[in-house]
Amino acid sequence: MTGAGPLLLGVRHHGPGSARAVRAALDAARPAGVLIEGPPEADALIPLAADPELRTPVALLAHAVDEPGRSAFWPFAAFSPEWVALRWALEHGVPARFIDLPAAHTLAWDTGLPPAKGEEGQAGEEEQVRVDPLAALAEAAGYDDPERWWEDVVEHRGPGEQDPFAPFEALAEAMGALRERYGAGGRPRDLVREAQMRLHLRAARKEFGDAVAVVCGAWHVPALRERTTVAADRALLKGLPKVKADLTWVPWTHRRLARSSGYGAGVDSPGWYGHLFHAPDRPVERWLTKVAGLLREEDRIVSSAHVIEAVRLADTLAAVRGRPLPGLGETTDAVRAVMCDGSDVPLALVHDRLVVGDVLGEVPESAPAVPLQRDLVRRQRSLRLKPEALERELELDLRGDTDAGRSRLLHRLRLLGIGWGEPGPSRGSTGTFRETWRLRWEPELSVRVAEAGVWGTTVAAAARARAEADAAAAGTLADVTALAERCLLAGLPDALPAVMRALADRAALDTDVGHLAQALPALVRSLRYGDVRGTDTHALSEVAAALAERTFIGLPPACTALDSEAAEQMRGHVDAVHTAVGLLGETAAAGASADTGTATTGSGEGAAPVTGDADRGPGLGGLRRRWRGVLRGLAGRVGVAGVVRGRAARLLLDEGELGGGEAARLMGVALSRGTPPVEAAAWIEGFVGGGSGMLLVHDERLLGLVDTWLTGVPAEAFTDVLPLLRRTFAAYDPGVRRTLGELVRRGPGERGDPVARRLTAPGFGAEADAGRADAVLPVLRLLLGTTSDEKSLTGVGA
Repeated sequence: MTGAGPLLLGVRHHGPGSARAVRAALDAARPAGVLIEGPPEADALIPLAADPELRTPVALLAHAVDEPGRSAFWPFAAFSPEWVALRWALEHGVPARFIDLPAAHTLAWDTGLPPAKGEEGQAGEEEQVRVDPLAALAEAAGYDDPERWWEDVVEHRGPGEQDPFAPFEALAEAMGALRERYGAGGRPRDLVREAQMRLHLRAARKEFGDAVAVVCGAWHVPALRERTTVAADRALLKGLPKVKADLTWVPWTHRRLARSSGYGAGVDSPGWYGHLFHAPDRPVERWLTKVAGLLREEDRIVSSAHVIEAVRLADTLAAVRGRPLPGLGETTDAVRAVMCDGSDVPLALVHDRLVVGDVLGEVPESAPAVPLQRDLVRRQRSLRLKPEALERELELDLRGDTDAGRSRLLHRLRLLGIGWGEPGPSRGSTGTFRETWRLRWEPELSVRVAEAGVWGTTVAAAARARAEADAAAAGTLADVTALAERCLLAGLPDALPAVMRALADRAALDTDVGHLAQALPALVRSLRYGDVRGTDTHALSEVAAALAERTFIGLPPACTALDSEAAEQMRGHVDAVHTAVGLLGETAAAGASADTGTATTGSGEGAAPVTGDADRGPGLGGLRRRWRGVLRGLAGRVGVAGVVRGRAARLLLDEGELGGGEAARLMGVALSRGTPPVEAAAWIEGFVGGGSGMLLVHDERLLGLVDTWLTGVPAEAFTDVLPLLRRTFAAYDPGVRRTLGELVRRGPGERGDPVARRLTAPGFGAEADAGRADAVLPVLRLLLGTTSDEKSLTGVGA
């Protein structure tokens, strides 16, 4: 010890230099008790720090029992001085205790309750600018960068070789000067926290005498040395708001230790600090070797010669800048110049993966946890789905049991608001049996798990309860249909009855065609997901058919008398319904073929048969025929917005329900002189917009009609139609636009009849070349696995 009184070790949170100095001071002092800045309720969790299954970084998580979303964290890394003190105490059999303000008060402080005693009259202090002690000391020493100052005076100096207590005495003296000048430094709550610390310190001195070591932020050391009365400290703590709190250990990440994550006590470079703490010697050489290894993994050419040259350059820069050893700035400059050829692009990867890092801690199963957390851990292990801090992509094939289980787990967690994974577009397949996920475990998800624990003790039960509650509270029909889709994806058939009741109720009351059109696609996708997941979707199919019929009836009148913005929205609804009806037809056809031409609308002995193909007959299959009738009505109906009429005509043409001559007739009518130019431009946008533009490339009659109409637009109306046309043709690929320009430049073959005229571009025939088309049939049969019978190929294509 260093004289009378307890040993006060003021540190920088997550500073490797402070951590080494703390261990040296504790080894020299051999205290009988160790007090550490942290919530006292966590004292019971201290023995878990010795568990070999607990790996840093970790954090103490405290959350309000009645409101789990209200939470607070106390992070620890291997290079955190508090963690080093904790481990030292456990290794030497010395009692260790936390002495900061209880988490029960910390969680209740920001609830809008009246200010606690000790905070009254301090509004002026709250308005002060918060003082950064390190920045103030660095400025006094002539440094413009606090991190560089800290590296020079602490990290590069190491613990005091002659006197292990000297660094702490010097830092305490500096902090004392800052507290004399700035007081609480814009942190009035620190006064209350320090009163709590003093009370704990008095109690420890009664138990251990002066053989007590206190490890806390250096800012608090002058306050702990201050002579105050017990009554004064208790007065500051009297009347503090309080909630019931639970605490446990949770995994943490280096990324969340970074100051850039919003963590107030964070550091700029946790990965670099971790390296400095663990490197036994030659930290610069070892660091640059790590950098070289990372760049090699990314297929950059980096040799041992690059490492040698980078070390030399870092040493030279440190000498020029008057630093005792190369720091992060010097090594970064050396890496940029030698290994990255002056580019900041690979340097950004080095910063993200090494300077900050993606290390994720682990906690043992014996740590306290809500039942939902324990069930989640069991599921993760059984499915071999380990949480990782580094974002990764996961491809799932739902035909396998393991991948199907992973999919259900991830979807159930999303239902509970636990965003461990986000679905993305599947690569190489658009089928429903493949999924692509982007996974990344963030420490905050532990709070979300605790929050979701109110819904159930297992992931499946909690997701079901949450889905039923969301169905009852859903505001729109589209919300309910989206929820039904998510229930099927999550494999929650038990939740579907409640969701379907809510869906039927809202569908019966909702008369807005836009709402119906928005709800239908999600419902139809759910039917397809039911197929691949083996779920009974009979109830969904009935609601989908009824919803589609109501949409068909209400859509034509809803498409009249629309302004441009509403017409554009309606075109989107038409596209969505068209896609949904197509999927419904596929579902009906698949059901019919799977049952040898007969499908059923239910299960069991009383199931009613549904016969017919995807286009004709009752049931789902007949919807496509009726939908084409709706499209024909929209394409020829007077008063329907031009963009909707054009889109309806294009959809009919793509479906083969509209011949080329009929399409040209509709275009000729839409582009006739009696049609206002703006309305005609809207028709063109609906007809040829939103696609690849190849229709105009291969159908010279339609291109000729557009060309003739455009050249005949009056000058005074041209500026009105130009934005619509630009928006339409700007969506085409550059090659398509160039081809269209060449075709128009060459001119038509006949000027007389705009419908019958032909463009003379070489390589374009009047009709499709059947012989050349038939040449690809053998390859298609091989790819599709069909017989040589041409009819079988046609059936598959249909």
